[in-house]
This record gives sequence, structure tokens and C-alpha cells, in this order.
Amino acid sequence: MKIAALKEVFPGEQRVSLVPTGASALVKAGLQVLVEAGAGTAAGFRDDDYIAAGATVVPREEALAADVVLAIRACGAAGEQWAADRDRLRSGCVVVGLCDPLSAPLACREAADRGLTLFALELVPRTTRAQSMDVLSSQANIAGYRAVIVAAAALPRILPMMTTAAGTLTPAKVLVLGAGVAGLQAIATAKRLGAQVSGYDVRPAVKEQVQSLGAKFVELPLEAAACEAAGGYAKAMGEDFYARQRDLLGRVVADSDVVICTALVPGQKAPVLVTADMVRRMRPGSVVVDLAAERGGNCAGSKPDETVVVDGVTIVGPTNLAADVACHTSQLYSKNVVTFLTHLVKAGLPEVDPLDEIGRETLVARAGTLVHPRVRERAGLPPLEPAAAATAS
Repeated sequence: MKIAALKEVFPGEQRVSLVPTGASALVKAGLQVLVEAGAGTAAGFRDDDYIAAGATVVPREEALAADVVLAIRACGAAGEQWAADRDRLRSGCVVVGLCDPLSAPLACREAADRGLTLFALELVPRTTRAQSMDVLSSQANIAGYRAVIVAAAALPRILPMMTTAAGTLTPAKVLVLGAGVAGLQAIATAKRLGAQVSGYDVRPAVKEQVQSLGAKFVELPLEAAACEAAGGYAKAMGEDFYARQRDLLGRVVADSDVVICTALVPGQKAPVLVTADMVRRMRPGSVVVDLAAERGGNCAGSKPDETVVVDGVTIVGPTNLAADVACHTSQLYSKNVVTFLTHLVKAGLPEVDPLDEIGRETLVARAGTLVHPRVRERAGLPPLEPAAAATAS
């Protein structure tokens, strides 16, 4: 079986789906590994490193002809660049990568129409067994760290308390909205840098996690027991809930020097947590880093991949912080994808065992059919008949 890692072509994407140590692991597992020339250069991995690991460096056309194609961004996550590759992949090719299936179901349907077998890594189940394959968590972890560094660079003051002969400087106040993987890492990083840190999340269950990192948990008098969906993700709530939440959060935001927004609901527009009025009430020079900017933003006024100043407040809207530190995020992604692919191969790839939760939950398209129930629903397709679903998997 030939496994190929592609060079990313999405603007600004510097990561690579397979690093040399990952290539070596696949070669030792008995797989033939191809790597597109220059695929790892932006992340700090040379073609010679891959050759030393046992891989073969090839042009893109040869990589696209492999049995399994690995990518950071495929299908909907690759934007306009996906169409050219999709039309060059042969029917039956297995594509593994981030595919944005819940927000771009039609791109997944087009992949199905081409006869591609599509595995979307966003859909890896959040179970103990699949934890080592969870690319969303590994990448969000670094994005949370990076968000604090970006905020610190934009803030016209330092984060820690400092006592000098000229007087004592008070620590900056950092508020992190959302205590998922990115949020918790942002809290930990801000705390390590000496800031006074608070964290807020609609899920009461994360209070202990926030406090364990030395931060204060912001408690609001809201009924939040039903805010957590299956798998530990936050669930979308009604507008009345968000309106009440914004009203109560206003004074906390106004007292913060830095607000880092990380609140996302999978496959849906991000909830607005910081309104224009809340931004106006913040001190001039304050900074908001909105990690949800690509999904509409948690902060009013944030723009994807832009830095804007509104009423003296700097609002940063990065959409791919993981790519800023491509060496380490590529290492993590590669480990995730090698573990995932090894699991699929042991389970019988190119066949997919319908009893295997990991393969079943990540399989989006196969044998010309869009097979994932939630993606079919987003694409406006009816549920598959049981017989058809069994045939596709």
C-alpha cells in the first residue's frame, strides 16, 4: 500500500501532515511512503530527512496517484485549492485529513461523487481509545499557547507583576472565554507568564480544571447544566441564553487587559460573547484575540486574519495559529495521523469495519456515497437505508 503526504497549498498553511519520524514508523509497519518534494520545508523538514527515514520524495502528480493521501487540509478545509487535487485523484483513493465536513458538506459530497474514500479527522471520537488520534486537541493546544504570545506582543504593558527601583508594576488581567483544550492552554500559558488570569465557560464541569491551573473561574448565575453535548463539546444555546450571558460578562470583560476568545460549537457559527458595547467599555490599549474569527467570531468587530483597532482596543482575528509554529504542530499532527492510519490498516483498510467506532465515525464518503449521517443531513440528503449504509462501509 502506497501512502503519500502532500505539500499544503492553502494560503499560509506551513504544516505538513507527515514528519520524517512518522514516515519511518509507517515504513517499519510495511507501508511504502511517498512524500511530495518540498512538503516539509516550511515546517523545517528537508527532503533529505524523509529519504533518510525510508520515504521516497516524488512530484505532486505521483503523490496524488497513491492508495492513501495524507493532508493537513483536504476537501472543505482546503478551500478553492481542493478542486484541482480532487479531480486528479483516482476513484477509490483514500484521503485522510481535516475536511471541515459539517461546515462544507457539499465539498464532501463532490468528493463522494468522484469515488473517493474520505476520512475527516475532525470527527475522531473523543474517547480514551482515540485520544492519541485527536488532531483537533493537539492543534488547539498549541493555538491556545500561541494566542497568549500574540496578545502579549500586542499589549502595551507587560503581563507579570514586576517590582523595580522605580516602583511596582501590577500584573495584567487576562480573561479566557471558553475552557476547552485551547482555552485551558491559554490559561496555563498566561499564568506561567505571570498574569492575573480568569476563565469562563458555559460548562460548569470545567470549573475544577480552570482552578487547577491557578486561575479564577468566573461564575455567572445562568442555568448551564444542559450546555455540554456528547463528547465534551459545548452545545449551541438559544439567543436568550447568550443575551443574558453577554449582560453578565460585560463587567468582567471591561476590567480585563486581555480577552482571549476560544468558544466554538462544532459545525456552527461561533456565539458572540463580546459585544461592541463591551469593547467600548474596555480600557484603551486592551487586546482581544479571537480564535473563533474564522467562524464569525466571539467578539463583535473581529475580522478573519486581520488586526483592527476599535475604540482604542486591538482586536486580533487569527484563523490558523497552529501554522505559526509549524514544526511542533506538524510533529503532533503526524503522530496523530500515523496512529490513526495504523489503526485503519490493522482494521482492514481499504475495507472499513462497521463495528470499529473510530473508522465508522470518521468515514464521510465511500464507494460513491456520502455515508456520514450528520454530513448527509447538512448536505440536505435523506438518511441512508441500513442495507446501503452497510454496503458503503
